[in-house]
Amino acid sequence: MNRTCRIFASLFFLALPAFSQTAPPPEKVAVVYGQNIHYFDAGQGPVVILLHGLGAVKELWLANLAPLAMKYHVYAIDQIGFGKSDKPLYDYRIASFSDYLYGFMKTQNLAKATLIGNSLGGWIALEFVTAHPEMVDKLILVDSAGLPWQTAGPTINLNPASMAATRTMLESIFYNKKMVTDDFVQQVFIDRARNNDGYTIQRTMTGFAAENQFEDKKLGSIHAPTLVVWGHDDELIPLSSGQKLHDGIPGAKLVVIDQCGHVPQIEKAAEFNKAVLDFLGN
Repeated sequence: MNRTCRIFASLFFLALPAFSQTAPPPEKVAVVYGQNIHYFDAGQGPVVILLHGLGAVKELWLANLAPLAMKYHVYAIDQIGFGKSDKPLYDYRIASFSDYLYGFMKTQNLAKATLIGNSLGGWIALEFVTAHPEMVDKLILVDSAGLPWQTAGPTINLNPASMAATRTMLESIFYNKKMVTDDFVQQVFIDRARNNDGYTIQRTMTGFAAENQFEDKKLGSIHAPTLVVWGHDDELIPLSSGQKLHDGIPGAKLVVIDQCGHVPQIEKAAEFNKAVLDFLGN
């Protein structure tokens, strides 16, 4: 299998709001470096920012937003180039997303936040904490990208243009394949076209091939308290990568969720929320 394709496959997933019964809070817009960034926020208290992955949207976190907002001021953002946020014609790099996160925090007058990042969102959180350590309270990495790739998963079309390709992509994300219903596949197919993020995905992936942006050599410099959460049965980024993050970040804790794939915040939301709240409460 082409190694580049395997690397890209390990990053991609979509927002899956159909599995949350929680209505989202009112949507807001912040202007960051001249670009409109759409976001939700809810709750009061210490700040928590939720970072989705490649091709995803803020609604990915709907099953987690309300439980976290009981004790924290929680932000879920459509990162630059995705969802309803503006999509400038950049050659997107990990540092690009990190810069926009920095700019977003400045617009909200946030001096410090806990970052929770899934897949590519975890990679962005790793980049941000090493660039701006004074702005990160705690770090939670969820089936995170960011290390040199270890994946035995199948080659997956990351910009699926058919129902069949969309189904194949979604089935690689979940341990429980029954979650991938016909209606769900159709909705994701529709949402991808509406979000119009194909250019962002393509240019981000080109950046993965063009240069080494991995964070492995920076892990030892991270001093923020860190939790690594992983789906035991993740087909895209294996548990061994989570173990490497745990071993490489001083004092990091690891929580493994059984019978769970790449998006534990959706597939095992109750277990995920408990692990996160337990960690944040320490």
